[in-house]
Amino acid sequence: MRSMTGYGRGEMTLSDRRFIVEIRSVNHRYNDITIKLPRIMLSYEDKIKKEAVKKIFRGKTDIYVSFETFSGSDYKVSLNRALADCYVDVLNSINDEYELDDRLSLGLIARFPDVITVEKSILDSDGENKEILAGLMEALRQGLDAFVEMRTREGEALKADLFEKLEGIRLIVDRVKDRAPFVADEYRQRLTDRLNEIKELDFDEGRILTEVALFADKACVDEEITRLYSHINQFRIILNENGAIGRKLDFLVQEMNREVNTIGSKSNDLIITESIVLLKTEIEKVREQVQNIE
Repeated sequence: MRSMTGYGRGEMTLSDRRFIVEIRSVNHRYNDITIKLPRIMLSYEDKIKKEAVKKIFRGKTDIYVSFETFSGSDYKVSLNRALADCYVDVLNSINDEYELDDRLSLGLIARFPDVITVEKSILDSDGENKEILAGLMEALRQGLDAFVEMRTREGEALKADLFEKLEGIRLIVDRVKDRAPFVADEYRQRLTDRLNEIKELDFDEGRILTEVALFADKACVDEEITRLYSHINQFRIILNENGAIGRKLDFLVQEMNREVNTIGSKSNDLIITESIVLLKTEIEKVREQVQNIE
């Protein structure tokens, strides 16, 4: 089991080139991966995403790639000859017009904007560079491994906490189960006592039993309790599964809430009502934790 929050970093130095990949993620309902690359490496975005989705299944993930090179072959220096000619012509005209003695120099021409441009050029004629791709993917794999390791570590802590919370929920459900059989008996006793207070009226014992039976049927929560136990056991099983389990757990939390609400609507017993409040509180804590699970 893994959490949705995590961080990983990978770094690879290959010849005179260095690749750094940083991966960060936060909670998200779906698998949203954003890749931020240097402009000269945009052609590799699809390859990075295909590698990332093999290990990232849910969350909002940002992948940052930085690239440094000290290799002369990765740079392209260009001269804009037409622009340089224009600058020279204009400067010569100024000299002639004002009869100046200043002479044109290489340094002066080179300082003018856009006369000489320097850009990184790492792609081959087919639009790729195998050495660049190899270094990039190695840094990416290192970053993904560190990222998954951190998510797994946090996921194990979440799992331990959820197992503890599930046990607390089970104990409260046990309390409701133990209390439920006494609710109808106490209702019968209260009804009988009330009728006994009205001494001048005769009452039919059979009618009392009928009323109690109807009440017991309406207040019966056996099915809801059975389903709650089933949901708790299923929750524990899923917690030990691999892969993306967050949505499954989120669904189970909704079902647990549904059963608890039904029990609360059926019962007018104070002890069970108090237990329902506790159950809702604990299930909400579980729901908040489930939002962090991939």
